[in-house]
Amino acid sequence: MGKKNSFLVQGSILAVSSILVRLIGLLYGIPLTNMIGDEGMGYYKNAFDIYNIALIISSYSLPLAVSKLVSQRSGKKEYRNSYRVFLCAMGFAFVVGTITSLVIYFGSGFLATVIYDEIRSAMPLRVLAPTIFVFAIMGVLRGFFQGKNTMIPTAISQILEQIVNAIVSLIAAYYLMKSHSASDDIAAYGAAGGTLGTFFGACIALVFLALVFALYKPILDKQLRKDKVGYTEGYSDIFSVLFITLIPVILSQTVYHLSSVIDNAIFGHVMASKGLIGEERSALLGIYGRKYNMLINVPVSIASALAATIVPGIASAKVMGNNLEIKDKVHSVIKINMLIAMPSAVGLGVLASPILQLLFHDSRSLPANLLYIGAIAVVFLSLSTISSAVLQGINKMNIPVIHSGISLVLHAILVYVLLQVFNLGIYSLVIGTVVFGLMVCILNWFAVKRYLNYKQEVIKTFVMPGVCAVIMGAIAYFSYFGLHSLLKSNFISTIAAILIAILSYGILILVTKTVTEEELYEMPMGRTIIRYANKFHLL
Repeated sequence: MGKKNSFLVQGSILAVSSILVRLIGLLYGIPLTNMIGDEGMGYYKNAFDIYNIALIISSYSLPLAVSKLVSQRSGKKEYRNSYRVFLCAMGFAFVVGTITSLVIYFGSGFLATVIYDEIRSAMPLRVLAPTIFVFAIMGVLRGFFQGKNTMIPTAISQILEQIVNAIVSLIAAYYLMKSHSASDDIAAYGAAGGTLGTFFGACIALVFLALVFALYKPILDKQLRKDKVGYTEGYSDIFSVLFITLIPVILSQTVYHLSSVIDNAIFGHVMASKGLIGEERSALLGIYGRKYNMLINVPVSIASALAATIVPGIASAKVMGNNLEIKDKVHSVIKINMLIAMPSAVGLGVLASPILQLLFHDSRSLPANLLYIGAIAVVFLSLSTISSAVLQGINKMNIPVIHSGISLVLHAILVYVLLQVFNLGIYSLVIGTVVFGLMVCILNWFAVKRYLNYKQEVIKTFVMPGVCAVIMGAIAYFSYFGLHSLLKSNFISTIAAILIAILSYGILILVTKTVTEEELYEMPMGRTIIRYANKFHLL
């Protein structure tokens, strides 16, 4: 019980920080979008898609890989070996981060032209290049702390990073656009300013993590002195294990993020052949990337946080041969994930236009329709993220790569057909995102069942949360339009509808016994929830 509670608490810490980071991103994204426009956001998104691929290849997978390897050794009290993992990973990050940063910086023009047929995307990409090196070093430190079963340094550093990012991005975008107001590339300059905050935010987060590590070093030295394990792994052996662990994770994450690059590339070339000019293509991609993708990624970030927590926990249990603990963790994380993902998807769908008006002052039908159609992707992407993490935790590292690769091929074919044959335009990318997530879910689900001999409880994990979410959605929908007809205020009506939705969903999952009292005890603040639920006779 205690282990599960600790796992859920650590996951909740990272999940809360991820939500805060996404909310900060939404808050500064509103004035940034208004400042640089949909065209500028198109360049911004193009640059970030290439940057994300480079980040994955060089360092994005380091936190997960390092946390897994450190956790495995710390679980057996091999503190010296776990520290050697840290040193090897730091060396890898330094070399690969430097090389990748230089390649992206000097190759930005070539990449922007070849992939997107849009040279203006090179400017923000060039600004992002040095961040890859900073993120590589930072990723090792985050992975080390996560492997030590504490998510607090990662959580605080993420929040600091995003706050600095928001402030610098807005200031830099404003002054760069002001300085180049007469240029035809003004939107690209704005996008470059928006990416400058990413670099400064990463630098501040790295400084914070370095200070935390310096404070932790005496405790680490004490652990090293107490290490009585006779076997010391050689650095060459650790590098081999690190590469074996990293490569499948890198490939899996690369395939996942490559879908966005492929989408943009297919969209750009197909729509150009149909006569759509560059500025219009970039504006549509800006809506898709900065509005649709940003909103659905807020709840998906919770799944990513839980995934980061569950990998070291499962890896440690696997080393100790505790299969019952592994199944218990898998059950808990999938159920909590669905309890959050399903109402999030329904809420984004039914309140799509009000939310877009609230955040972006955008009452157009196109962005709202993207959310109507594609909100279900939240469920599939969340479940695929968690199931991939489970497979990685039990050392089936290649399986998520294969599944993502299969899904990516089908996804690319589907997007091309929808664009070229059915002329669905930007809707093709949304449909492709939904199908990609669904395919990975299905394939991963069968793999988890096979390798763990695991059977997920269905009714209270999927069916009941789904039913409660649909009822919640109806309540939210009628609450919004009822209030809006009386108050004529989108701001008040949307906020009120969201609060009513949250309250109604919470009541529904309690009165229908979707969540049991025992499960609540294991959740963060579970005792407080039980006390109030009993007070109002909801349990």
